[in-house]
Amino acid sequence: MDKVSDTKTPWFDSGLRFKCTGCGKCCTGSPGYVYLSESDVNRLAEHFAFSRAEFGKQYMRLIEDQHALLDRPGSTDCIFLKDKQCTVYEARPSQCRTFPWWIYHLEEPKQWEEAAERCEGINHPDAPIVPSLVIQEQVALYLDNLLDMNFSLN
Repeated sequence: MDKVSDTKTPWFDSGLRFKCTGCGKCCTGSPGYVYLSESDVNRLAEHFAFSRAEFGKQYMRLIEDQHALLDRPGSTDCIFLKDKQCTVYEARPSQCRTFPWWIYHLEEPKQWEEAAERCEGINHPDAPIVPSLVIQEQVALYLDNLLDMNFSLN
C-alpha cells in the first residue's frame, strides 16, 4: 500500500466554521496560560521597544519552566486585554494567533464542540468555512511555536 492511501483524512476535511467575534472570552478567566516562544518574546519586546529582558521582567512569569504572560493584576484576564480588545493584536503571541486551531480542539468532533461552548466564533452561523488545508497550516504553525519555547532571556 502506498503512503497516500495510508494517510487518514482528518474528520474536518470539508472545513470548519470559525469567525472571531471580538468578544474577548478567549483572553479571560481560568484555566489557561499564554505560553510564549522565543519568537513571541522577540516580537512583543520589539512592539514595546524593550529589550527581551525588560519585556520579561514586566510581562512574564515562569510556569513549570515555561515562559508565560502575566495575568492582569487581580484577575485571570490576559495582561494585554483592555475593554475586551487585545492591545497588542499585531504582535500577539503565536498561541493566540493560532486559536482555535489547536491539536486538542481538532482531535475529534467532540473536542471541537466543547471548544465551541467557550468560544462563540466556533460554528458561528455567519462564519465562513475555513478550509482543511488552512486549518492544517495553522496547526503546523502552532507546533512550530511549541518547538521554540525553550530559551533564555539573556
